[in-house]
Amino acid sequence: MTDGAGISRFLADEAATLALGASWAKSLNAPLVVYLQGSLGTGKTTFTRGLLHGLGHQGAVKSPTYAIVESYPLAVFTLHHFDLYRFSTPEEWEDAGLDDLFDGQSVCLIEWPQQGGSFTPAADITLSLDHAGHGRTFTVTAHTAQGRKSLEAWLN
Repeated sequence: MTDGAGISRFLADEAATLALGASWAKSLNAPLVVYLQGSLGTGKTTFTRGLLHGLGHQGAVKSPTYAIVESYPLAVFTLHHFDLYRFSTPEEWEDAGLDDLFDGQSVCLIEWPQQGGSFTPAADITLSLDHAGHGRTFTVTAHTAQGRKSLEAWLN
């Protein structure tokens, strides 16, 4: 798999989005930065819920829209789920001290990464979700060796 080569699939409904997240769970290794892109309502938090449940998280998974970040300490690593939608300036990244969460031992999922500007760490993987009729399409692209390793493990 080369940089920029995306893999796309159709997701018929919420259950398919949850299943996608769960199927990817066992192939994740820290450190990893994943951008979750897509307009409102495309299933970014639903994907994250499926991923966390696939990793063994038993509790609720809520959107971090107001909290900015929700952290989930798991047996294998900590997963941080960011939502930068409400940022009015990229400097809010620095003001919130979010760099402290990128410790090399975490998987970080970032919704609306463009809102953090140059403060947002570079993505290893970008997962884009788009409306497609009554369902969604997702496209996932690796940008780094760590990202390619994760996607190859998922595909195999």
